[in-house]
Amino acid sequence: MYKRILVALENGRADDTLVPHIAELALLLGSELLLVHVADGWVARNFDQLKLAESDEMRADRAYLESIADRLKASHLVVSTVLALGNPPTEILKVALARECDLIAMTSHGHKLLGDFFYGSTIDKVRHNTAIPILVLRSGTGTASPFPAT
Repeated sequence: MYKRILVALENGRADDTLVPHIAELALLLGSELLLVHVADGWVARNFDQLKLAESDEMRADRAYLESIADRLKASHLVVSTVLALGNPPTEILKVALARECDLIAMTSHGHKLLGDFFYGSTIDKVRHNTAIPILVLRSGTGTASPFPAT
């Protein structure tokens, strides 16, 4: 059903909800996981245009992705990673299309209208611009993780 699942990671506590859920789903379905984090700081957004050096934030994000991938690979999952740079919804959609993902998995923080106005809503922007199914988990509602906390 889902051969390749894009897992949009935030490099934060919300990932503790998403990763175990998606790992279990991937094991059941034999799916490949594509872990994606979008670095969106100033350096990341201007990296290519200004030919900047990789920032400490970008290096930390890359190391985070690799640590999650290593833990998932230890559970016999096929995992790859992408550190994208720029606007999160745009980059998630670009990677999902380029890598032919069948499902996009993300977490929601449960902001209401005013919160979405101030914080933005990556989920809304992604869901309005793709035909790929999206699985959204509310942050903090996952089951106990088979992986150590990040």
